[in-house]
Amino acid sequence: MLPWGNGESYAIPVESVTDMTGREALLAAFDRLFEKAAEKLKVSCGDEERAVAKRQFEQRFEAALDIVQKVDIPELPEEIVREMEAAVERLSPAEMVGLLASVPLAQQTHEMLRAVAFRAVEQRLLEHVAAQADSRYGGN
Repeated sequence: MLPWGNGESYAIPVESVTDMTGREALLAAFDRLFEKAAEKLKVSCGDEERAVAKRQFEQRFEAALDIVQKVDIPELPEEIVREMEAAVERLSPAEMVGLLASVPLAQQTHEMLRAVAFRAVEQRLLEHVAAQADSRYGGN
């Protein structure tokens, strides 16, 4: 039995297991979900556009994909992929627009959080250096 994202476990017959890395499994799922989303939006994407979208996905999720690259797993169960496709199909037009609008905001928020984290680290470093100077050179 293998656990998947929805908290359920699925038994996968041994003869149907195809070992792949977690990265390969997620990218294969992306391909299917991309097709489902394009169908839902009634847009046609050529091979080059599809490849660009996949590269962008890989860039956005590079850290996670690098981690799961080291894990060999069976392919994602068909039930799970169908469930994700159904989730795309259930999205209302307003939800789709909301998701689309959130992408640039999420990217900007990520950059803002990185800047805040950098400033916090910088401040701690300055405090550490100041504390060392005080104790080493008999400061105030």
